[in-house]
Amino acid sequence: MSQFLISAEFLVAKLLLAAIVVLVFIAALGRTFGYPLIWSIDVAQLLFIWVCFLGANRAMRLKAHIGVDLFVRKLPRTPRWLVEIALALLALAFLIALAVSGYRLTILNWQRVYGDSGISYAWVTAAVPVGAALLAVTIAVNLVHALRTRSLVFYADRSLDRSDSQLG
Repeated sequence: MSQFLISAEFLVAKLLLAAIVVLVFIAALGRTFGYPLIWSIDVAQLLFIWVCFLGANRAMRLKAHIGVDLFVRKLPRTPRWLVEIALALLALAFLIALAVSGYRLTILNWQRVYGDSGISYAWVTAAVPVGAALLAVTIAVNLVHALRTRSLVFYADRSLDRSDSQLG
């Protein structure tokens, strides 16, 4: 993925998170002074789901997701690499199915109004296919890189050092 797109994705995620903080703060002030913003929680939740998917994609790109590797860590390099390749293919299949189902859900919810905000619920459900597609692209890029270099798909290569495990 180009550095420009990576930077843009990170900037959008930071801006959305800042908007959530500001929106919740203003809503709290409004409630305190007797002028509640009824729609603020709906919009904050809408922005939050987008931040979650953008953050998940960034973590996937940086190979920073939490993983339970107690057993896989004990495997020799080649079997562990094969397990990662298989898991990447399984994750890709799941994410593609999720993107397709999420797209259908988004189309179905286009007319539905989201809470008191007055905006279409499709803006919420659209985060699922977009996020799944982003994650699928990131995993595909990691997978191609792993196939070319025999590196791991989900873990940074430093995780091959079995001594840094805190569980054994």
